[in-house]
Amino acid sequence: MEARDRVLITVTELAALIEAGAALSVLDVRWRLDEPDGRAAYGRGHLPGAVYVSLEDELSDHTVAGRGRHPLPSGRDLEAAARRWGVRHDDVVVVSDDWNRAGSARAWWVLTAAGLADVRILDGGLGAWRSAGHRLETGHATPRAGNVTVPHDDIYSGRRPTLTAEQSGSGQLPLLDARAPERFRGDVEPLDPVAGHIPGATNLPSGDVLAADGTFLGDEALRRLLADRGVDGEVGVYCGSGITAAITIAALAATGRRAALYPGSWSEWSSDPARAVSRGPE
Repeated sequence: MEARDRVLITVTELAALIEAGAALSVLDVRWRLDEPDGRAAYGRGHLPGAVYVSLEDELSDHTVAGRGRHPLPSGRDLEAAARRWGVRHDDVVVVSDDWNRAGSARAWWVLTAAGLADVRILDGGLGAWRSAGHRLETGHATPRAGNVTVPHDDIYSGRRPTLTAEQSGSGQLPLLDARAPERFRGDVEPLDPVAGHIPGATNLPSGDVLAADGTFLGDEALRRLLADRGVDGEVGVYCGSGITAAITIAALAATGRRAALYPGSWSEWSSDPARAVSRGPE
């Protein structure tokens, strides 16, 4: 299987799986900065059989202190949630969203880091499904009983590489900042206590790894983006709180490239006044 097919699924492929009655769990992860609770939007229209997943409540653990605005959940909590969603051992898990792949990329990263074997992002999200003329369902799905097991309890040390704050600032890996350019430069900071970026980081906004239709860029286009930033080989990626960085990591994974996430990201880094801060375009 090609790297892209291990990370992404097309609308055509998903429609065929649904039509065939394949062992499938479809998760709707609506989330955006200005509307973190996507339950109402989900109820107005979602993929057939899709179950709503709360990024804030089920893909994050806000009881954890000192690890940024969206700390990772424990494996045990994630297992309980996945069983509520109806995920079973042999399912293909498809994650979707309606905003720049943020919610689905977070779900993909968390679930694969926790040890689930076959999790794929719907390429182009709900917009691509609508554009292809496929039907939506309304209301809230009642999932079957799930029985999936999550192998990793500490997702920070799970199947996907992560960086601590100390490692992120050490220069051991090229570091990409996936936030908008104005936040990277330190011109504005709407969410965290300090404006700027981690010294040595290079800006690659997560939206740049997507095409105009919301699908992920191919290998050559992504290679050019990385080459323009002097990046070759494994990288570290961070953002505001570890969510949109997962978009970049998914894009890299879809082209066979390995990337480590700094889960706490800028929200963790900037919470400690002893950590250095850089401002400006470099």
